[in-house]
Amino acid sequence: MNVIRQSFAILGVNLSGATQRVGSVLTIIIGVACAVGVLVSMLAMGSGAREQEMGDVRADGVILTTTGARYGQSNISRDEAAAILGLPRIRRGAGGEPIVVLQSMVPIEGRRRVTGNRIYFPLIGITSNVTQLQPEIQFTGGRMFQRGLHELIASNPCTRQFTGFEIGAQRPIHGSDWTIVGNFDQGHGQQCVVYADVDGIMSTFGRNSYTSASAQLQSPDDYDSIRDAVKANPTLHLDVQHERDVVEEGFKQLNALLNFVSYFVGAIMAIGATLGTVNSLYAIVDSRRRDLATLRAVGFGPGPIVLSILVESILWALPGALLGVALAWVLFNGLSASPFGYSFQLRVTASLAVLGVVWALGMGLLGGLLPALRAARVPVTTALRAT
Repeated sequence: MNVIRQSFAILGVNLSGATQRVGSVLTIIIGVACAVGVLVSMLAMGSGAREQEMGDVRADGVILTTTGARYGQSNISRDEAAAILGLPRIRRGAGGEPIVVLQSMVPIEGRRRVTGNRIYFPLIGITSNVTQLQPEIQFTGGRMFQRGLHELIASNPCTRQFTGFEIGAQRPIHGSDWTIVGNFDQGHGQQCVVYADVDGIMSTFGRNSYTSASAQLQSPDDYDSIRDAVKANPTLHLDVQHERDVVEEGFKQLNALLNFVSYFVGAIMAIGATLGTVNSLYAIVDSRRRDLATLRAVGFGPGPIVLSILVESILWALPGALLGVALAWVLFNGLSASPFGYSFQLRVTASLAVLGVVWALGMGLLGGLLPALRAARVPVTTALRAT
């Protein structure tokens, strides 16, 4: 208890002289603010990407793929597709039909509106009941494609990012012109998504199998029932997975890459800020050598001195952390980004703010350690003779 009282007494003296060392204090605060701001803003990319990935995922959604195949690379035959429609525990639409959406994906070419660069992304052939499975699809212009016709619908990010996706535009696909007949928003999605009639796509490209099937269950608790029904049917060579699991697996590499880049850059900034803290505290300690010697002479031990300087370092790091988080939120929250061709909005969340504060406190602790030890080891006689 005596050590704590002495530590707080020294801390009070140290803080009272902050106005005489404004430059050193500001160096610590600004350095920490920059490090925390960069880390939080970088991590906001991963947070925004995850929010977009999972924002429209349904707890009662399942995806069926060929056994052992990755999503979008299955070969589900028409006979298997017909059997899927008859599986139990699948929710039915207003007309009594099962809410099952069959897909077949093929690559198409697009050109970026600003740069003109060519890029490939999937054209998704899909059954027209997709709006029952994904009610977040809201048309902002035009209409749904009609079955059997060479018609396309494109999400609004397509019209913003690429040329030739406005209503009425013609897209050459496999030797035929397909017409854009509708534009839509898709919930949290910021990606360019193009849909067409699945039978028309399969006919155009000479395919006879679907690449995946999605279904909506009557309730999330029905997952085991439909999985058991698939396993019990010897004609079905399919895996049944939760929609959430499939989406998380599909974006695992992107999330890992974003996190690596964020922490790598954040660590470099943190090292710089920590070194700046060390230098500033060294200067502060040197300016207090007489005061520290006097305290040692009247009975204060090295422990309270070390503890007081560590606490002081952490206290100066705290406003830097808050400033860094505030700047990251003001400047980057909601900002659109497209790293690696994947578009989303950055999200500075409460958990990232807490992480930034913890990161800053760690920098303050490490940055104050060496100066604190130096202050505690100064001989009393040497310090008293210092000018």
